[in-house]
Amino acid sequence: MIRVRLVGNAGIGTQDHQRDMYRPAFERHPEFTVVEDDDAEVAAVAVALEERADAIEREIKAGRHVLADKPLAATAAECERIAQLAEEHGVVVVPAHHQRLGGALRSAKAAIRAGRVGLPWNVQCDFIVAGGDPAPSGLELLNLGLYPIDIVCDLLGLAVTRVQATGRPVWPDAHSQGRPRPGAGPLDTLLLDHEHGVTSTIVCGRVPALRDVPPGGLALHRYRISGSHGVLVVDATRPALQVRTADRAGPAWTGSGTVDALLDVLAAGVRTGRAELGPRDAARAQRVVEAALQSMTEGRGVMLDAVR
Repeated sequence: MIRVRLVGNAGIGTQDHQRDMYRPAFERHPEFTVVEDDDAEVAAVAVALEERADAIEREIKAGRHVLADKPLAATAAECERIAQLAEEHGVVVVPAHHQRLGGALRSAKAAIRAGRVGLPWNVQCDFIVAGGDPAPSGLELLNLGLYPIDIVCDLLGLAVTRVQATGRPVWPDAHSQGRPRPGAGPLDTLLLDHEHGVTSTIVCGRVPALRDVPPGGLALHRYRISGSHGVLVVDATRPALQVRTADRAGPAWTGSGTVDALLDVLAAGVRTGRAELGPRDAARAQRVVEAALQSMTEGRGVMLDAVR
């Protein structure tokens, strides 16, 4: 059994992913056991965002592997620093980009790699959350946008070279010096240029609660991948059943969920020293978010270095 200690119960806004997601997943996973002391091989870190990078770095320096709540850190630069430190200490750090691990998306990635649509030239994505508590001012794009950005980059295997983004500004707050801040409107649209002339469009955000969607659940999570020899349409909420009970209505996975798959990735990383999902994936997605916020603020496209 792999021993894991839980560090923190905070996130963005009112989130407590440690309580709601990670602890239950660790307790039901056959390869992990939760311990309360420092005699652990893994730390599951879910502290306040402004403290997260420092907390993760302490665990790395103690020689522990890390499962990190999403976003991995407050900035792309901090994500890169974590990646470098993990390599120096020989541990794996797995950010909680678990949405890419759904069965439909794994199948889609395999189909694209096998050439089933020929050469991809465009991806369209809708990532819409219904209800739940929105992130604090200016953080909603970071909170929600990392998932579809990570997925699109993973599906294509191509770096983003340019970002053009639109979104509704929000009311100024104490940190904005009187200026509206982007990234917290109902829906944000990201137009991404990738290497080799490939493009993608991501629409993401939060809409009011819907009857058949659990609070904070995904109302739409779908992809349309167009290629030279065909089009692949993916509903990433599948496979699932619609369940209606006296106190709940909404989808339920027919097999293990994406958080369970995330722990499979973590366990394999602990065993082998390499994980299929790591801090450089987090840094890549965070760079796109930062470029999108800059694009919204300045009203122009933002170029990025084509870093994979």
